[in-house]
Amino acid sequence: MHEMIAVELGTFLKQYEDDVSIHANEMYKLVTISKTGVVSLREEKKGINIKADKAYRVRGGSFIYSRLAAHTGAFGLVPAELDGAVVTNEMPTFEINDKIILPDYLIHLFRQRLFLNMLYQLTKGMGRVRIKEEFFLRQRLSIHKSVSDQKKMLDSINSSFDKIDALSSTHLEQIDYLKYLRQSILQEAIAGNLTSEWRRQNPHLTRGENHASKLLAKIQVERDILVSKGKMRKEKILTPPSDEETKMVLPEGWVWCKFGNYALFERGRFSIRPRNDKSCYGGKYPFIQIGSLSANGDVITDFKQTLNDKGFSVSKQFVKGTIAVAIVGGTIGNLGVLGMDMCFPDSMIGIKPTSHSNQDYILMLLRSKQPEIKKAAYQMAGQPNIKLPTLMNLVIPLPPIWEQRIIVARVNELMAMIYDLEKQVIERECRTELLTQAVLREAFEHSHA
Repeated sequence: MHEMIAVELGTFLKQYEDDVSIHANEMYKLVTISKTGVVSLREEKKGINIKADKAYRVRGGSFIYSRLAAHTGAFGLVPAELDGAVVTNEMPTFEINDKIILPDYLIHLFRQRLFLNMLYQLTKGMGRVRIKEEFFLRQRLSIHKSVSDQKKMLDSINSSFDKIDALSSTHLEQIDYLKYLRQSILQEAIAGNLTSEWRRQNPHLTRGENHASKLLAKIQVERDILVSKGKMRKEKILTPPSDEETKMVLPEGWVWCKFGNYALFERGRFSIRPRNDKSCYGGKYPFIQIGSLSANGDVITDFKQTLNDKGFSVSKQFVKGTIAVAIVGGTIGNLGVLGMDMCFPDSMIGIKPTSHSNQDYILMLLRSKQPEIKKAAYQMAGQPNIKLPTLMNLVIPLPPIWEQRIIVARVNELMAMIYDLEKQVIERECRTELLTQAVLREAFEHSHA
């Protein structure tokens, strides 16, 4: 039986603060911690783009945790390549006394569900989310008294983890492949490859009045009517796609056009400053922001904020079914379909169909164009942005309206199959996490026996 001792975390963790004054023209490496304990480089920023005037330098090999998310697993060891990087005061850092505890042993000890539950209870007991150092360091755990016993324990755990990691790596590869498959299906769809047999059997639905060029003409007439009635602003005429943009040969009945020729684009609005002005909130009008959007473009029915009449007067309401697109920050290209009438700010674009457009096909096009949209983003005030005209000028292949419906149906069918496969992979990955906990539980509980 290995000898165990109960110690407070403060016995082997010593906090340090190596504060750094932020200078406008210097570059800084900023650290982030994932909920799986990966400490990595978030980004490199010039001091002028960092809001704080002070940060804290970290040292390779240090233990670090997030005050706001330690109870979810956001803690780990600073890798050597991040030595000298900086964190905010919400990420306290500690030297580890490796004469008492080995760093990797410490991380495995903390990964136990028992310890995470301890941290979770700590947040509840404090009545706040943040876990401050004074409370963290008072927590007691049982550890192997001998560092050599800790080393033996690590060898045993790592041997099991190598096998689990191999399984997990396979699952991640499968998830990545399914993401690639999704995008491949979308590209095949907009090239007309999913409906070649349908076109052969239904030539009358792709020619004459059903030709996509006729569809665009009807949409333009509708736009002119809306402008004449004051229901939409007259937009700048979009130039036709260039030969360079239309190298691919389209199927019979299709045409190339600009996205803005097929759908109606409008920017969101919320002109009040400051944006958190409490006098604008708490009414009957649902109000969402970019955090409500996702990569898949799910239907949005939940909202955390509402606007009152004052807020509504400086915002813009979009009707149910409108597709919202994020145009600012790291979520550029994320999508959402409004499940009810909603307002949103100018960090999003609203896209609606005309009476001759297919909204499901518009959403499918946007999904297929997400990589292009992200690539077209530019930096402004330290974060990515994309302009409304850039979205409207995206070049799209447009099939006849009948074929659009068939394409959407076939894509949805294939995507449902991919979703089922992805669900199975995720369930298998969840089982690997259970295996991880079982290995840790067996290792540490066996030591107590």
